Amino acid sequence: MMLKVDNAIILAAGASSRFAPLSYERHKALIEVKGEVLIERQIRQLREAGIKEIYIVTGYKKEQFDYLEEKFCVKLVHNSEYAVRNNHSSIYAVKDVLNNSYICSADNYFAENPFNDAEEGALYSGIYADGYTKEWCMETDQDGYITGVKVGGNDAWYMLGHVFWDEAFSTKFIEILEESYSDAEIVDKLWEDIYIEHIEDFQMKLKKYDSEYIFEFDTLDELREFDKSYVEDTRSIILKGIAEKLDVKESELKSFQAVKTVDNRATGFKFACKEEMYSYDYTITRLEKVSD
Repeated sequence: MMLKVDNAIILAAGASSRFAPLSYERHKALIEVKGEVLIERQIRQLREAGIKEIYIVTGYKKEQFDYLEEKFCVKLVHNSEYAVRNNHSSIYAVKDVLNNSYICSADNYFAENPFNDAEEGALYSGIYADGYTKEWCMETDQDGYITGVKVGGNDAWYMLGHVFWDEAFSTKFIEILEESYSDAEIVDKLWEDIYIEHIEDFQMKLKKYDSEYIFEFDTLDELREFDKSYVEDTRSIILKGIAEKLDVKESELKSFQAVKTVDNRATGFKFACKEEMYSYDYTITRLEKVSD
């Protein structure tokens, strides 16, 4: 039996600090990829599939999303706990509207539209890895239902992309989430962690996609592989200033790594240029060469 999709939830609360320094200047979901803003592309694809009711859960740089309400008539829901809890708090923020719902990551790029106006039941999309992957790998039974998930695996289907929760899944998950929300040990958990801990209580199928169908860019280096226009033009004021100071092209700035504090707060980034390593501090706007 096909279930009509009631709505879609796009999770856009996180800081995506690994995507340094672009995500420091602009929310990653609002980065333009191949001529289209990531989240705008996703909204368009959802609408083309017939899904009219779309909620965007904001947190980090929430004011940058305000224009979407008027441009696309979406509903913004602010997650005030985004900086102190993991993404389960974004699910909690929209718990009253979850039913037969798509849940999407704002920074995913879908080469083709993966959405439909109806689905058979709960699903998690996945991509196949030839050889080893450090991603979350799914095990399934003969009917395609997910029976286990583990971090890392070989020649396996791993979690990437959108999910669909049917009414039964949504009801059960929110029940578990509400019961445990005040517990200290839940604070750092992804919603996927909670699902995995209670996997025997849920029926969710793996939906398989080709590796050229769904993309996620964790770093600027990865984005450059997909969208070559970022090689010469990073769209970053910080990197343009660094390139000018070092008297190099932006293309010569590579291997970006976020620098974080013990509480996971981004303070800057490291990068390579002409076989030298440099660090940049956001708080004092200082560029330094990293000693060996």
